[in-house]
Amino acid sequence: MKKVIAFMIHILTSSGGAFALLALLAAVQKDWTMLFAWLLVAQFVDGIDGPIARHFQVRQTLPNWSGDALDFVIDFITYVFLPAFVLVYADLMPGTMGTIAASIIVMSGGLYFADSRMKTSSKAFRGFPAVWNGVLFYYFIFTPTPGVGFVLICLLALAQFIPVEFIHPVRVVRWRWITMAMVAVWSAFAVKVTLAGMQTTPLDQWILALTGIYFFIVGGLLQILRPDIKASP
Repeated sequence: MKKVIAFMIHILTSSGGAFALLALLAAVQKDWTMLFAWLLVAQFVDGIDGPIARHFQVRQTLPNWSGDALDFVIDFITYVFLPAFVLVYADLMPGTMGTIAASIIVMSGGLYFADSRMKTSSKAFRGFPAVWNGVLFYYFIFTPTPGVGFVLICLLALAQFIPVEFIHPVRVVRWRWITMAMVAVWSAFAVKVTLAGMQTTPLDQWILALTGIYFFIVGGLLQILRPDIKASP
């Protein structure tokens, strides 16, 4: 029975690939509401499958099946490859500039996932954690000019390889209650904006901007406050 439960958890993880496919089909139809709806579902699955797997000791129960490898495959599709595709397909950054930016996302994201140092001893991410789906979401909300967007993408790509921590909302213990509250607020407004057809109010923009800034800087702040634990060299 334990093996059945463990394998069902692997199926839960792999369902993120199905949601990514549905998101891709929505993108091809330029149905941005459904695109982000499916991406939010995939992100929800990605958020819960790890704690469930650890609770049921899936790694020990099914040692021949790598949950980490499966998770990396699904995450690369949903967090990296699909956002890069949409960036070009939606003409958010047209022409050669868009193709170059999308290529930077895919290549740097692949290198990031291949780095064995991507998780620190504090369970945080080392460098910007390649959440390009979030970058795409904010791109739709704030619609920067192509030039500004290209520069931001280049900077974030470089930020994947800096020895600065970015918080893992579930696994980093310190300030977890604040972080989870921020996750709840961000999720509520992200769902609200998605259901509104990606139309935002000034309040939506302010809340999503402030929560986004929190997630972007809190890991580095905790790293500064914890000088005995540093990102791997």
